[in-house]
Amino acid sequence: MTDTPPDSLIPYDEIVQDALRAVVGRVLGQVEKDGLPGSHHFYITFKTHAPGVDIPRHLTERYPDEMTIVIQNRYWDLKVSAEGFEVGLSFNQIGSRLVIPFAAITAFHDPAVDFALHFSAQVDDQQPEEIAAAENDPIVKPVEDGSNVVSVDFTRKK
Repeated sequence: MTDTPPDSLIPYDEIVQDALRAVVGRVLGQVEKDGLPGSHHFYITFKTHAPGVDIPRHLTERYPDEMTIVIQNRYWDLKVSAEGFEVGLSFNQIGSRLVIPFAAITAFHDPAVDFALHFSAQVDDQQPEEIAAAENDPIVKPVEDGSNVVSVDFTRKK
């Protein structure tokens, strides 16, 4: 008898990832409605070439893989939908509109309360070494630094 669990026919990793990305959507939806409460602010990291991402060319040239934005004092026109959000931000004093699907997000952090969510990247955006690692069983690593960080790192099997 083998100790290896059978492959699941239920995509638990995708379901959990979608649910945690919905947390980001719900938080941004509240901010869209009421503004940022207290000292809350967000660092949101996303894949710049993920499907549905729409950002100015100078940003994709500067950040060819991932980019982190800050939603704090200087943002405008935050609009949240079921699929993602769009927001106005300034880069080098140039106003820009960014459209970011929730599926493109790889990290969400609110430093005011030390809360963070980390998401695995999509396999097609990864380097060959990462793809080889993604073919193995999912790895879940607890964060042991005493913070309120939730780290979810599911990978897809080929």
